[in-house]
Amino acid sequence: MALLQSLQVVFAMGLVMPVLPRGVAGGKFPAVIVFGDSTADTGNNNFIQTLFRGNYPPYGRDYAGGIATGRFSNGRLAADFVSEALGLAPAVPAYLEPGRSIHRLASGVSFASAGSGLDDVTAQILSAVSLRQQIQHFKEYKARLRHAKGDAAANHIITRSLYIFSVGASDFLGNYLLYPIRRRRFTLPEYEAFLVGAAEAAVRDVHGLGARRVRIVGLPPLGCLPLLRTVNRVRPGECSGGHNVVAVRFNRRLRALVWKLNLELPGAGFENSVRGCCGTGYVETGVLCSLDNALTCDRANKYVFFDVVHPSERAYEMVAKEILNGAPHLLK
Repeated sequence: MALLQSLQVVFAMGLVMPVLPRGVAGGKFPAVIVFGDSTADTGNNNFIQTLFRGNYPPYGRDYAGGIATGRFSNGRLAADFVSEALGLAPAVPAYLEPGRSIHRLASGVSFASAGSGLDDVTAQILSAVSLRQQIQHFKEYKARLRHAKGDAAANHIITRSLYIFSVGASDFLGNYLLYPIRRRRFTLPEYEAFLVGAAEAAVRDVHGLGARRVRIVGLPPLGCLPLLRTVNRVRPGECSGGHNVVAVRFNRRLRALVWKLNLELPGAGFENSVRGCCGTGYVETGVLCSLDNALTCDRANKYVFFDVVHPSERAYEMVAKEILNGAPHLLK
């Protein structure tokens, strides 16, 4: 049986940890396939019953045509930049968007849903598509590929594509640290272990369906998100050291998971990193950005964050470069 060819943790806006430095087969990627939350949702939430959408201004104002596609940024996301860098489409389409043929989705697709998480309960809070359901959509996608292109072509796409998991922040922000829903059941270390277990199950599931080249985007420094700076009661406006420790510890657990799975599975400077661009930059995300549109900054590329949680297009481009730099041999 074929080994998992490449699995890495990519630390958002940080460093890439290569876990298979030798013996990884090269070659081009026929597609970019994405799972995750609002950092990877390219428009799926536009087509489900949820209030958590980014399909209105000021989101998308720097996207081609100034269209608010549902991406939670002023422009494109990391997955879009990765796709373009690999010689594929400059934007990864959303799986749930009506009218997208399987032939269009064969070179890239995002199953991600804003508000989702590794924990199914996280997705339930905002009526998002859970990671478990996203993988079911992937299974459906695989069947559609086989029907449209035949077994050989479908197998090539599934086994040679680049898979990106960008998920986890919503679990901590919306389900534990800010809102104590899961605190009733888990201590913080227990919840971290639970989420890592969910990440392992997700990677094993897609591996079982044929995935072999996987990148996991780690957590950013949570305590430095504009939202967390705003609610920092001890040192208002400054990073929350405790929340950053959570991110570092969780990423360390992810690193250990990556090493385990690789053994076991067969086969730039910004001017503003304190506030978000939209509205006042202290509390706005989602629909609140549209309500304070008049206050939105003029040059989003000067900001790390577009709203109080989600990065700007420029920051996403940097994450994409980290993903790509982790496997330069695959770009030849």
